Amino acid sequence: MQELRSSRDVNVDGFLTDALQVKAHLARYLCLSLEELETRLPTSTDDLADLHPGAFRPEDATEFYEDKVGTGHLLELAAWHLSSADYIADTLRLQGMAARGQVLDFGGGIGTHALSAAALPTVDHVWFVDLNPHNQAFVQQRAEAMGLSHKLSVHRDLGSTGDVCFDAVVCLDVLEHLPDPSAQLREFHQRMATNAIALLNWYFFKGHNDEYPFHFDEPSLVDCFFRTLQGQFLEVFHPLLITARLYKKI
Repeated sequence: MQELRSSRDVNVDGFLTDALQVKAHLARYLCLSLEELETRLPTSTDDLADLHPGAFRPEDATEFYEDKVGTGHLLELAAWHLSSADYIADTLRLQGMAARGQVLDFGGGIGTHALSAAALPTVDHVWFVDLNPHNQAFVQQRAEAMGLSHKLSVHRDLGSTGDVCFDAVVCLDVLEHLPDPSAQLREFHQRMATNAIALLNWYFFKGHNDEYPFHFDEPSLVDCFFRTLQGQFLEVFHPLLITARLYKKI
């Protein structure tokens, strides 16, 4: 199974080719053949939802993502990255405009953005944070395969990153999964350097038919989120037609 060995291959074109060889990396991590992996990817979203039937309560969130999802989240994220390649490629282009110095990738999943940031010459180090131990181990394995492990470290939570001030914060498709996203914004603000940029998006919506059961969408939570965002950050224009946005702290 061929692996990426050079960080020169870790770019938008490389992502559009094969999502940075995510199938090969995932098959290796899960000890599956590529054929076996292909049979599991199409049902990965439904399989993940089946792990937590019924209402998703705020107090369930940490335990669910850290302990219960197992490798199911890897499969679901890989399927989504492969099926939404054009959109994610634009978020990588946007990241390339903002990422420099010390970069936090919060809730980084399968590592697409963390690895791509680590390959940028403007970036000194990427701090990858994710609750799921399988996500952590998978991204560490991918970084080693791509020759980027010297520029990327893996962490369970933001507290374990020490007292570093971040020059860029990347938090994509995460905030809607948090029971208190406003508190997370405030923590980002405290940890950002003076001229730092945050790359964020969110989707506070469970869907018309509850197709996103793990999203929080209570009106009071959403109102508080936007008040916090508008009080502590100023949006920075970018020309890409995507939902992800850039912010600088105020």
